[in-house]
Amino acid sequence: MAGGRECGPRMQRPWSVYRASTLELSNEMIGLALAGNNQDPDEPVLEFSVACTDLLTPSLDRKPNSFVAVSCTTPPQPFWTKHAQTEIIEGTSNPIFLSSIAFFQESNINQQTQVKLAVYDVKDRSQGTMYMLGSALFPVKELLQEKSHKLELELRSAENQRVGSVAVAAWQMEERTDQRLSISRHPDGINRRTMLPVDESLAESMGVWIKYASLCKDTLLRSVFGGTMSRMYRFPTTDGNHLRVLEQMSESVLSLNVPRQFIKLLLEEDASRVCELEELGELSPCWENLRRQIVSQYQTIILTYQETLSDLNDYRGPSFKASTLKAERKLEFMPTNLHVQRMRVHDELGFDLTPNPSPEHTYDVVTVGAPAAHCQGFKNSGLRKLIQKFEEAKKHSALSSSQSIVYIPQDVVRAKEIIAHINTLKTQVSYYAERLSRAAKDRSACGLERTLAILADKTRQLVTVCDCKLLASAIQALNAARPEYIASKASPSADSEQVVLRNDQDTLLAKWSGSNSRSSLQVDWHEEEWEKVWVNVDKSLECIIERVDKLLQKDQVPSDSSPGSTQTDLQGGAPRKGDGRAAFWINPGGVSQDSLSLPPPPSSSSSSSSSPLRPSSPSPSSLNARPPSPERDSREWSEALYPLLTTLTECVAMMSDTAKRSMVFLLMQDSAPTIAMDLSLQYRRDVVFCQTLTALICGFIIKLRNRLRDDGFLRQLHTIGLLAQFESLLSTYGEELAMLEDMSVGIMDLRNVTFKVTQATGNSAPDMLPIITGNRDGFNVRIPLPGTMFDVLPREIQSGMLLRVQPVHFNVGINEQQTLAEKFGDTSLQEIINLESLSRLNSYYEQFKEVLPEDCLPRSRSQTCLPELLRFLGQNVHARKNKNVDVLWQAAEICRRLNGVRFTSCKSAKDRTAMSVTLEQCLILQHEHGMAPQVFTQALDCMRSEGCRRENTVKNVGSRKYAFNSLQLKAFPKHYRPPDGTYGKVET
Repeated sequence: MAGGRECGPRMQRPWSVYRASTLELSNEMIGLALAGNNQDPDEPVLEFSVACTDLLTPSLDRKPNSFVAVSCTTPPQPFWTKHAQTEIIEGTSNPIFLSSIAFFQESNINQQTQVKLAVYDVKDRSQGTMYMLGSALFPVKELLQEKSHKLELELRSAENQRVGSVAVAAWQMEERTDQRLSISRHPDGINRRTMLPVDESLAESMGVWIKYASLCKDTLLRSVFGGTMSRMYRFPTTDGNHLRVLEQMSESVLSLNVPRQFIKLLLEEDASRVCELEELGELSPCWENLRRQIVSQYQTIILTYQETLSDLNDYRGPSFKASTLKAERKLEFMPTNLHVQRMRVHDELGFDLTPNPSPEHTYDVVTVGAPAAHCQGFKNSGLRKLIQKFEEAKKHSALSSSQSIVYIPQDVVRAKEIIAHINTLKTQVSYYAERLSRAAKDRSACGLERTLAILADKTRQLVTVCDCKLLASAIQALNAARPEYIASKASPSADSEQVVLRNDQDTLLAKWSGSNSRSSLQVDWHEEEWEKVWVNVDKSLECIIERVDKLLQKDQVPSDSSPGSTQTDLQGGAPRKGDGRAAFWINPGGVSQDSLSLPPPPSSSSSSSSSPLRPSSPSPSSLNARPPSPERDSREWSEALYPLLTTLTECVAMMSDTAKRSMVFLLMQDSAPTIAMDLSLQYRRDVVFCQTLTALICGFIIKLRNRLRDDGFLRQLHTIGLLAQFESLLSTYGEELAMLEDMSVGIMDLRNVTFKVTQATGNSAPDMLPIITGNRDGFNVRIPLPGTMFDVLPREIQSGMLLRVQPVHFNVGINEQQTLAEKFGDTSLQEIINLESLSRLNSYYEQFKEVLPEDCLPRSRSQTCLPELLRFLGQNVHARKNKNVDVLWQAAEICRRLNGVRFTSCKSAKDRTAMSVTLEQCLILQHEHGMAPQVFTQALDCMRSEGCRRENTVKNVGSRKYAFNSLQLKAFPKHYRPPDGTYGKVET
């Protein structure tokens, strides 16, 4: 289009396409028109398009490559301020520009503002050589008072010669003026100033139901996003109308907020592990040295986290990390160049006036530099290979280890689960024991029955956890590591079974000989002793159940259950040795908030014992105690239950602490040979995951806010979770191959993240920031919403249901390094990542079809159904085609059609990412909104040359140029090449 015939553009895009509404405005109405729209704060207060005719150049044989630069000044300001400029249109004397000139509320223009239009002729786009053809001036008041809101102005050169003309047409004045006229006729007014009696809570409530949430003004979004840039465009459609497009780009305070929270959690987790190791008690010299080494490694890594957290707390820069700082150690947990890229599309009648409103007129993409450990470098490859090397080193150390027991990976995972369950259930048992004591003091029969049922359930779950062979063997191993451990037979014969165990400075050797090695181990502590511990817990519970049942019978309180049924029902579920009954784990967050107001339960005096365990049964006086003669005072029940509850609490503490110490010892044994490598790998993984998590939280918040009134999306969210689709443009060659390894692991780790939506405690910005809890085994992100927004959520989400995430990742390298990889290197990692994600994407859609109707999904003008799209994607993923960007296009469309969140990355999210998001925007405009195909290339160049992504390069490197060169771009797919003059050699 840009290089077409002189009259071609005007023939294809008649000026009637760009017609402006007409209405004559008074001075008072001009002021109202320039005041902005409170219902849509992102709408400009003034927008106009420009077109030139009969442009003359000194060289008659050459038509100009022109653009219009717009400057303004408002008295008494004595100088001109550049406001905006159009894209460059090549080879025509009659250009019509697609980028419109918009003045937003913060522009502070008024009727006296003067606007200058300077038309330039660009001789060489690559070198940026240009000269001014001519200029024209007009006051804002003149444009608004003109009946047609159009101005035809002569262009005069510096020598005052006529060099053509420029047409200015203001947009959408009629709709805005009608709104202002209805306001001005309102009877409530003082001194001719309009007064609107508006209930603020009603206004906020109405804001929940509008289709569009402003990045700048919305209560939730403005607390998370800031620094918003906006650009306006007008694109013709195939039916002779036009599309009004608002493009925005915002950074996020979460770039700093999330890493701070995340590192605090890591510090707490690692400090807790050091405490657990210290609480193992006295160990023999060999094990003690091993423990000291592990603790020393943890203390080193803790110091590193503390320094990083201190650096982040001291940071006072912008709320995004520029691409030039991606290898800065102090900021390595921050994501690189994280922004939200938004495109809002209006039809000719205005966004909110369509007969069938659709929420799919706002499109958001989170852009972020590939999550990777830049500070740590890529010489030793990325996370995928490092994890593989670590697993191989662990296997090798296990084969060569002299430890008595070598644990398989499943045992290690199980040990971590047991510790987590013990921590949770021990707290819950203590809590409900205190609740039972309270119910007894209050003499509440219903409260007593209800609380006892829960206490019995939690206690039995805890017993079930502790009744396993892994725990028994771990306890035995821990006892064998004590200094006083004795393991020998008296005067063994030469052919008798024997055990050889040495706890000395040189070895950790413990080998058994004989036909039945386990039974031949003669020690002071036997497996049967451990069974006595959890049996005591069971017996203590039975005593409480029996006592409560008798108290209720004597009190003769009417109950739904028959006499004796309480004891029978509660005892019926008691676990026994060999009972295969499975426990149902309750989420730790499920405990009632009432627990916050209760005093802590009685502490256990035996919980910190570190000597070899010699459990004893509850004393007869506590288990068989009989209540005194029945009295009618409220202390009777409390006095009857208190000793039994104390015994139960102490037995539970004894069992829990012993089990937990044994599991900690198991994990110490497992990690000891490779602890340095383990922590180094974990640190890198933490850095990558933190960057990925920050981007995910941004995407979740903006998606939830935009779809707050979409019942289908909310149902999908709490039923099968949120689809998070990551697109990357990294090559599989050199350092970017290692970056891709890092990024793929970080994305897959998001499967351990859940979200929970809560009601915000206040309306200030800090009250709206997400709160992260958990540890490396699983993180939960609480998203606070204002009350009016929280109230419209479905009951399932309001009740605190955990919302899952299904991440998928598709990568296609597009630069010159990918050409080298395809010819001389290896693209297998890209193929593996895409195949894995294709499988997960298909699985997600199958889940959707099983439980949800199709009307939960957004409507699309596309003639291709989702199953067909998935089939085409599968064909492209399996096809061995170089730089097959169809994979990215189809994956992005499937994500949008499945209500997913889109993420786009390259090394720094600046150059290749800009090409991708602008291309995606133009494809959406053409396929979903009917943009005329003949302006596709011009629209694409327009967004890349004058859009928000061009400004992103300035934010990162201080230059309005993409970091490409001509040679590089020859290797790029055609649609990923920027227009001439917008790229050059700059820092990346």
